[in-house]
Amino acid sequence: MASECGEGSSAHPNRADSKVSAPVLERPSARCDWADPKQPLYVAYHDQEWGAPEYDSRALWEKLVLDGFQAGLSWITILRKRESFRRAFADFDPERVARFDEVDRARLLADAAIVRSAAKIDAAIGGARIFLNMRDHGEDFAAFLWPFCGGKPIQNHWGRVADVPAQSEEAVAMAKALKARGFKFCGPVIVYAFMQAVGMVNDHLTTCPRHSEVAALAAA
Repeated sequence: MASECGEGSSAHPNRADSKVSAPVLERPSARCDWADPKQPLYVAYHDQEWGAPEYDSRALWEKLVLDGFQAGLSWITILRKRESFRRAFADFDPERVARFDEVDRARLLADAAIVRSAAKIDAAIGGARIFLNMRDHGEDFAAFLWPFCGGKPIQNHWGRVADVPAQSEEAVAMAKALKARGFKFCGPVIVYAFMQAVGMVNDHLTTCPRHSEVAALAAA
């Protein structure tokens, strides 16, 4: 899978709008290797979110922001802090985040419950403004992103985690387009992890029960 550890590392999972709930689904040990059974939050994320197709523009933007914050870190770190991020960033409402000023920026930099990176915070606020500018010019964020994978989820068939790439041609193209719009922290590795998480590619292993379930969601 693509890396969940940011650019240059080999990562895995994620998705944005869903809320991982406590009860972990009962599943056989064939679950994807990265879903550590000792991490219930991670397992629930794998079983309930990762790879399910997401078409909501706001949710896609939230996920892209969180993947940007993940750069250089593990996804489980971001997952544990996700609700704190949502509180800090006004539930990732682009209208509200775009209006964040220096007072808000200082508040975020002082918030130990999130990742206190000035560059990543600035990228998130700037990304909200770009999102709104695109919308105001008649460009829906989801409609901008999904054509990079042909408008429907790419169904991969990997048998081993080692077979899963860190990036793809589609991720390289999407990253280039996002950077051209002004988005930051969106290199090909981060973008591929994003694509995996929001179901633009189905990178559950073929031995994992979620592979067929996610494929069925894509076909619905």
